[in-house]
Amino acid sequence: MSRELGTGSDESDDAVFKALANPTRRRVLDLLRTRPRTTGEVCEAFPDLDRTTVLQHIRVLEGAELVTGRKEGRTRLLALAPLPIKRIHDRWIGEYTRAAVGLLAQLDEESQR
Repeated sequence: MSRELGTGSDESDDAVFKALANPTRRRVLDLLRTRPRTTGEVCEAFPDLDRTTVLQHIRVLEGAELVTGRKEGRTRLLALAPLPIKRIHDRWIGEYTRAAVGLLAQLDEESQR
């Protein structure tokens, strides 16, 4: 792999994995994928949770840099920040996918013999 273990960005990767491990936070990301939304709109999308709980989930997502927030007047607009997910994909999913495809190709070649 292109990156060595123990690099400084491992902590940020850990924060992304922790954020993505929770189904509510994944639902928040899915909601923001379609378009930026106000904090109030995000809270309204989770009627089974109180506002404080939703705001805690948003803070975790912001800490992992998966969500950005900016003030617009009296409201706060939240948007998806896809770069941490791309970084995870490039480091973990892309590398392992290439390895898996290589193994499948090798198995296919061996079965053709």
